[in-house]
Amino acid sequence: MRGRRVARAGTPLALALPAALAVAFLLLPLAGMVARTSWSELGTHLGSAPVREALWLSLTVSFWSLGISVVLGVPLAWVLARGAVPGKTLVRSLVLLPMVLPPTVGGVALLLGFGRKGLLGGVLEDWFGVTLPFSTTGAVVAATFVAMPFLVISLEGTLAGLDRRYEETAASLGAGPWRVFRTVTLPLVAPGLLAGAALTWARALGEFGATITFAGNLPGVTQTLPLQVYLLLQADPAAATSVSLLLLGIAMAVLIALRGRWAGGTRAPGGVTPREAAHDGDGPPAPGPLSGRPDDAPLDASGPDAEAGGAEAGPDADGPGGSAVGDGRRGGAEAPGAGRAGWSLRAELTGFNELTLDAPPGTTIAVVGPNGAGKTTLLRALLGLTDRSRAALRLGDAEVGDLPAHRRGVAWVPQDGALFPHLTAVRNTAYGLRARGVGVAEAHRVAREWLERLGVGHLAQRRPGQLSGGQAQRVALARALAVRPRLLLLDEPLAALDQTTRAQVRHALRRHLAAFDGVCLIVTHDPVEAVSLADRVLVLERGRVVQYATPAEVTRHPRSPWVARMLGRNAWWCTVTADGGLALPGPGRLVAADPPPAPGDGGEHPITGGEAAGATPAAGAAEKVGVEAVGEAGAALAIFGPEAVSLHRERPGGSPRNVWPGRVREITAVGSRLRVVLGSAQVPDLVAEITPAAAVELGLAEGTAVWASVKATEVTVVRL
Repeated sequence: MRGRRVARAGTPLALALPAALAVAFLLLPLAGMVARTSWSELGTHLGSAPVREALWLSLTVSFWSLGISVVLGVPLAWVLARGAVPGKTLVRSLVLLPMVLPPTVGGVALLLGFGRKGLLGGVLEDWFGVTLPFSTTGAVVAATFVAMPFLVISLEGTLAGLDRRYEETAASLGAGPWRVFRTVTLPLVAPGLLAGAALTWARALGEFGATITFAGNLPGVTQTLPLQVYLLLQADPAAATSVSLLLLGIAMAVLIALRGRWAGGTRAPGGVTPREAAHDGDGPPAPGPLSGRPDDAPLDASGPDAEAGGAEAGPDADGPGGSAVGDGRRGGAEAPGAGRAGWSLRAELTGFNELTLDAPPGTTIAVVGPNGAGKTTLLRALLGLTDRSRAALRLGDAEVGDLPAHRRGVAWVPQDGALFPHLTAVRNTAYGLRARGVGVAEAHRVAREWLERLGVGHLAQRRPGQLSGGQAQRVALARALAVRPRLLLLDEPLAALDQTTRAQVRHALRRHLAAFDGVCLIVTHDPVEAVSLADRVLVLERGRVVQYATPAEVTRHPRSPWVARMLGRNAWWCTVTADGGLALPGPGRLVAADPPPAPGDGGEHPITGGEAAGATPAAGAAEKVGVEAVGEAGAALAIFGPEAVSLHRERPGGSPRNVWPGRVREITAVGSRLRVVLGSAQVPDLVAEITPAAAVELGLAEGTAVWASVKATEVTVVRL
């Protein structure tokens, strides 16, 4: 029905009327000022010598006040937002106090603190000859006292809302705290800082009560524009109105420039726009080797001399890792890292994560587990960025567990890459090199080589907001690899990408990890990533190791229901009975053709991952992990694929020994097949996979009663 308007709920009259009155209440005085201004005499009033002198003095006082507020207020805002200092609530209350205190009371307080007989004023006058009251300096002090809180509060809110991953990523690239603050934190909070600075300046420009009380009203010394208005009201009201209009115009200009930032309309840090949907340059990366790096160029070296030699090598230098790279994962029966120079990993974690992890150079470990298993906590502990777990960390021959994050040699790529939004792709990639003292030209040369290596060299001058998801992930990977880390941590690097882009980035990642001379840990929920990228799979649950084995072994014999489900298989906790049967949590039973293996047989896989690499629970923990993270006698995991489940409308006869009644709970499409989730009072929920034709023939719908059967030969039992 064209031309018809969609009815929308209007504002209730009970709210609209008071709101309109509030606007009128605020607008009427301003309208009166504009209406009563003598426009013909405006230039004369504003051009008079006293007004010009007061204007110049006001600008001088306000800009000095702004400068002092920035120097003192920025560190104070950082402490309030990030510092772990006692009495923070009291300090914040002191900051807010001048905003709610009557200005004249603030002037009295300044007299009692900085006056000649004040707590500090006498000392300043006797020792340094400085007298603050009734001086221009006193006017600056008064303006700063009432104006600085605006900057502190505005900047504190911006700092508190800033995503810390940017700063943590900068630290993992080798930037120290001061460099992180200068090059990452300040640029990202610039909108909040500018908003606070504008409000601070405007408030200082309009200060009256504290100034006249503490500094007096001395022409040419402390008589600012607000004080000039006060005097003109008695002698020349028309001129007072003209000067007031000038102050009003300045205030309105500041508010318009802020564009609502003070009112909560702040943009994302750095003004990042959503990534463009275009996927320019997302094709396969240019082929080529990923070189090693000299053993005598540690990541935590500082200064130009320590880093220049290493940086000059760049991606094309020959090093201990060699330059020949296969087209895929390291293959063959040889253990990862065997015979390769590089940095091995040994980490002993305590706290939420209780485990010991060993891996030789060149090992890629996929870390998997359910939400809350401690995967990201593990990565953050290796970086030294969390108190939830602590890692005693050795990389190669260096103990780095007690070093700060920027000196550990551990590079981190968060899930979205955390590219610095204010830097271009090439400057992002060069950031870690610059943090180690490498010159601008050399750092940019190496950065461009890495970008070319990953197929995004033509995007070097684009900012992150102009990159697609796949492009941004490649730039983030190039940035991490450019600093030649000893340990590389990737937190779900492909999770936010579409299927096509994910395959392309996975191809690039696999190629470059093949010659990486350190150890790489990849957190993932994707079994394809775990199988295609990793040499070992580390399965965590509640911070403990459930399994640590090759991808093939984890696929064949998963020791966790979560992993089995991730692989698309049914997995049931069960107990091995004395007669070799399998008792389920409910009234049902499960029969397997082969008897459950005894402890120590080939049917189970030890938690250690072989002689090449290993992960074990921390000292004192049980070596086998089961339902409660400590294996019980007789505990096992029964596993069978969804394709092994047959569905029937009537109880089947014949050979199946595992038959249970149930009802359809959910039907979903997976490619050309359907997955049917069944609920049963006898056994845990199970998943069957059938064709659409079979579903039509059975007349399946949610709530349909069916029988499920599984042949005993299809059931695999893993002892825990």
